[in-house]
Amino acid sequence: MAVKKQTKSKQRVADHGEVFTAEREVNAMLDLVKQETERIDSRFLEPACGDGNFLAEILRRKLAVVKSRYGKNTADYERYAVIAVSSIYGVDILLDNVQECRERLYDIWNDIYTKQCKRDANDETRQAVRFILQKNILCGDALTLEQADGTPIIFAEWSAVNGCLIKRRDFELSHMLHAEEQDLQMDLFGESGTYETDASGATVLLPIREFPPIHYRRVQEND
Repeated sequence: MAVKKQTKSKQRVADHGEVFTAEREVNAMLDLVKQETERIDSRFLEPACGDGNFLAEILRRKLAVVKSRYGKNTADYERYAVIAVSSIYGVDILLDNVQECRERLYDIWNDIYTKQCKRDANDETRQAVRFILQKNILCGDALTLEQADGTPIIFAEWSAVNGCLIKRRDFELSHMLHAEEQDLQMDLFGESGTYETDASGATVLLPIREFPPIHYRRVQEND
């Protein structure tokens, strides 16, 4: 197997400090949180994702768990394979990296999905996964918390509800980080500055935007 280069050019190293993490180091670091990488819905955010070395391995690990648990049932396998890819997030300052990362993750997902589901593989599901990756892998600066066009970095949270339905809620990254600084209870997502107290008395954050639940094959309709 060819060893993937850790740099694309000397100029990119000089301009952006771009050096990709080698496969051995990626696996060693992910093994430190092995239990989380094998939780299908555990969310990961890579703030300088490059072309996806960490995210690609996380996706492979999650899909391996999906196959081991749901491989005998095509409908369940497909649904959880979508949930797996929806839990992976990345930001990179260079657009070509973002495009390569999206395509790389999609190719990994689609190759495994197609081999598993064979003739039952569904093009609408493939379109949904492409849409999810467009929302989850963004071109921007994780230091300024802005996208390349100067707008705030906004991520979509995808949550499985009622079987085949997925609910999308959008959160601004700056508010997510503010919530973390305030030690508010949260997973990966925080909110636009509006807080509420849940039934247990914990302070939680509200999304800047949310959509009604929709079948996981049709998430691209909520755009």
